Amino acid sequence: MAVHFIVDSASDITPKEANAMGITLLPLKVVFGDTEYADKYEMTHTQFYEKLIESDVLPTTCQIPPADFEKAYESILAAGDDIVVITLSSKLSGTYQSAVIAAMDHPGRIFIVDSLSVCIGERILLEYGLTIAKQGLSAEEIFHNLTEQTGKIRVLGLLDTLEYLKKGGRISAATALAGSLLSIKPVVTVENGEIVMAGKARGSKQGNNLLRQMIEKSGGIDFDKPYCLAYSGLSDTLLQKYIVDSADLWRDHTDHLTISTVGCVIGTHVGPGAIAVAFFEP
Repeated sequence: MAVHFIVDSASDITPKEANAMGITLLPLKVVFGDTEYADKYEMTHTQFYEKLIESDVLPTTCQIPPADFEKAYESILAAGDDIVVITLSSKLSGTYQSAVIAAMDHPGRIFIVDSLSVCIGERILLEYGLTIAKQGLSAEEIFHNLTEQTGKIRVLGLLDTLEYLKKGGRISAATALAGSLLSIKPVVTVENGEIVMAGKARGSKQGNNLLRQMIEKSGGIDFDKPYCLAYSGLSDTLLQKYIVDSADLWRDHTDHLTISTVGCVIGTHVGPGAIAVAFFEP
């Protein structure tokens, strides 16, 4: 009996990557005006940022309903596999609860992990799950292992603009204007399943330095487990600069950095130009 993984699209894993991993990717919905799109399937990251930049009003995202999970569960269980589901933080979306509701009729076959994270934090938890699954662990054993690991995941992001925090009502117009004039770059992180402001820096260089300090404060990166970098928007220029500026963080540990893009769930609020790092603490 094999273990099959299901993950939601807030992990920013693409359908192509999901196929290569052998997992099921369920999409949240992205709504621009009166039009709804299935995240990753009906709207790519490039298309999302093109629309985001052009739009005066922020899009919204909708959680995955229980019916979508039920449909996925039925086909996987019929094939004889048990299931491990990994969702974005239950404090950011009702998707986790939808997964739980849909699993109620299948005790002992479906195990649902609240990642308490999002974006590349959720992604690296899935990648870790796929790694330990190769050891022949049961779905229940994988569930307990992943649940223990959620507290060790760190996600740090450096924003290039305050405009989208202003549009979303998270900061005032006056604060956004002052921040823009002073070239303020906020650093955000995920704490206890919620996105919080972790610090501020003046300019990209100081912002990169602040990210570095926060990584060091966390005890550094566990390079024996998955890690990932990401960028939002249509260009990875700022991320590539960060990688070069922080080369000594990775140089002696790896010759490959996994790079992803930040999708609609987080991209709506941070806008283009953000960079992010996700890793497990040692």
